[in-house]
Amino acid sequence: MSFLFEYVNPVILSVCIMLVLALMRVNVVVALTFSALIGGLSAGISLTDTIQAFENGLGGGATIALSYAMLGAFAVAISRSGVTDLLAQTVIKKISGHDNAAASLKVKYTLLFTLVIIAISSQNVIPVHIAFIPILIPPLLVVFAKLKLDRRLVACVLTFGLVTPYMVLPVGFGGIFLNNILLKNLHDNGLDIVGSQVPVAMLLPALGMVTGLLIAVFFSYRKPREYKKLSTENLSSSPLELNIRHIYIAIAAIVMALTVQLFAGSMIIGALAGFMVFTFGGVIAWKETHDVFTKGVHMMAMIGFIMISAAGFAAVMKATGGVETLVEALSSNIGDNRPLAALLMLIVGLLVTMGIGSSFSTIPIIATIYVPLALAFGFSPMATVALVGTAAALGDAGSPASDSTLGPTSGLNADGQHEHIWETVVPTFLHYNLPLIIFGWIAAMTL
Repeated sequence: MSFLFEYVNPVILSVCIMLVLALMRVNVVVALTFSALIGGLSAGISLTDTIQAFENGLGGGATIALSYAMLGAFAVAISRSGVTDLLAQTVIKKISGHDNAAASLKVKYTLLFTLVIIAISSQNVIPVHIAFIPILIPPLLVVFAKLKLDRRLVACVLTFGLVTPYMVLPVGFGGIFLNNILLKNLHDNGLDIVGSQVPVAMLLPALGMVTGLLIAVFFSYRKPREYKKLSTENLSSSPLELNIRHIYIAIAAIVMALTVQLFAGSMIIGALAGFMVFTFGGVIAWKETHDVFTKGVHMMAMIGFIMISAAGFAAVMKATGGVETLVEALSSNIGDNRPLAALLMLIVGLLVTMGIGSSFSTIPIIATIYVPLALAFGFSPMATVALVGTAAALGDAGSPASDSTLGPTSGLNADGQHEHIWETVVPTFLHYNLPLIIFGWIAAMTL
């Protein structure tokens, strides 16, 4: 084992072990923890220091974990109001009628287009990120089942809307990614470029995301797929009794949650505000708050633990120094072959982001090394932006620990019929990461 550790980069080793375990359906938390330990040991860090680095990093995922728990409780409260049943019944009525096949096809593509718009808007117009998914998607599962809509396609649609906007639109989360993180780190490492050039440099890589989405919609997952009948299937045949007052309270709670989140900058406080509106409005009785919160936490707990574990994994990866070693090995063994250099830089970015799970967190790690390396190979400033930006975004759409994949799973698996790795991570990896490498490489070679 020590011989293997001596010649294998700790980042590559740990990420590969994590991915293999995840594909074998080993729990992602277990896979992240085990692979982090192996990565630390392979870098020559003692077991005690590896564990300490892992535990010190856990706090980085605590905020998002609590956010998920509060969002879960908020989602359960919304479902108690009846507004989600109304939404499901309204859509089901649209596909009921004499020309059911044609109506179903029309509703299917209308629904997919609407989900894309909502997901894109969650990054800029109303920057709530993944907060809308556990609220909007579970009540639509009955609609997906009736349409025989492949949930792998829905996962691809949602992930596209969560990732693509921040790559090219400098507003909302895109403003944070393009200006506050990418541009800042490029400047800090000596690249002479202005803010208006950054989105332009990322257009070609973003076109790879569009290509992957079109393949998923019109080729990979266009065939009908059967799911178990849900308990709400009878909505289409029986009238729905609703408390109109509860509907108004639900709307007020959603508006309150979004408003507070935008002003406070916290999903936790936003979800809490919305939950309290439900409580004071009488939709949730005071004595039922514990039960509702428990159900919400149960729905979102696994995702929270994965995010916490991913933070620990990232801390160990940084402690190993494996990224720097990997890039140094890359630069010293490929001579002046620019096409190969661009490809390997993208692949290294893929591996790093797959492990860390966040393109936002990856840029500070790789920009320090990639900018001087790209300039040494003679890449233009625009090509360097495309390389660094794409290398960071790579993996975000296909990592088991990314909120861009965990978010869709949280909604699609509300009834236990959607598996995270094989039905969210693998489809998004194939349809987005592979085109991103191709289009990112083209951008690096042509800009």
